[in-house]
Amino acid sequence: MRNSPRARLHRTMLIGIVILTAVAPFTLAQNADNVIRIGYQKYGTLVLLKARGALEKRLALLHVEVKWTEFPAGPQLLEGLNVGSIDFGTVGEAPPIFAQAAGADLVYVGNEPPASAAEAILVPKDSPIKTVAELNGKKIALNKGSNVHFLLVKLLERAGVNYSDIDTIFLTPADARAAFERGSVDAWAIWEPFLAAAQRQTGARILADGNGVVSNHQFFLASRSYASKRADVVAIVLQEVAAVDEWAKTNPKEAAAALSPQIGLDQPTLELALSRGGYGVRTVSDAVLTEQQKIADSFYDLKLIPKHINVRDATLPGAQSQAKR
Repeated sequence: MRNSPRARLHRTMLIGIVILTAVAPFTLAQNADNVIRIGYQKYGTLVLLKARGALEKRLALLHVEVKWTEFPAGPQLLEGLNVGSIDFGTVGEAPPIFAQAAGADLVYVGNEPPASAAEAILVPKDSPIKTVAELNGKKIALNKGSNVHFLLVKLLERAGVNYSDIDTIFLTPADARAAFERGSVDAWAIWEPFLAAAQRQTGARILADGNGVVSNHQFFLASRSYASKRADVVAIVLQEVAAVDEWAKTNPKEAAAALSPQIGLDQPTLELALSRGGYGVRTVSDAVLTEQQKIADSFYDLKLIPKHINVRDATLPGAQSQAKR
């Protein structure tokens, strides 16, 4: 019976299962290395990159597939990076700080130049509020942990208003827009293209923007594990982002026309939004990291993050992100 066909088949199946069990993790790891999962928001360079398809063509030569996932804002995108659902994404200044404080193992791999005017505090067109100081005691909508969170902190500081003296209402951009329009909040801290859309569609008035107050860098980040294993892929992504940035900078009307069907906003609104952007991809310098550290320290002092962090821990030692061809 031991040498019967059925017994031999049984032994063969068992051996096959053992081999598959041993090989499966390796195969999955190999497959994971041949994919880059990119998180993007409903605006910006990555939307143009996705629409043009140039990245897919370049990475196909390396047998690397590109997968895209849309997020409503930076904090949600970095949560996706933290839990392993994406490998790479772009956000403003504040989200990486909140994410790092929450234990996310991410690394800065590049940034765009400052775009200070691309975020602002809006009030309704008929609002009696004329200065930031008049926000004392008022309700302000914003996405918690987003770039405008730091803008609000700095504007209040300059106006002599304690952060604790305002009523922060944490909402995603879509929900904040609804609350703003129905008068449930007094002001809205928001970024592009929601900023330009609210101005043009509702007549909302800019109370103050980031000019002379914050840099508002846009950062490109990756999970540490992916950036360590596939530095070549990350470098190619940054190169393609740089190429799209250069094209958008010199062809704003065409860029707005390309973005319009992607995000559902008219071309004039997008031209206004794009006029406030920062273009060009750079290696994250020590000066930029110093700025990030100041933001982190400010958030810690206000008890907005649970612990003090060193932003330089979120870098790869000796790594140089090559954003130019």
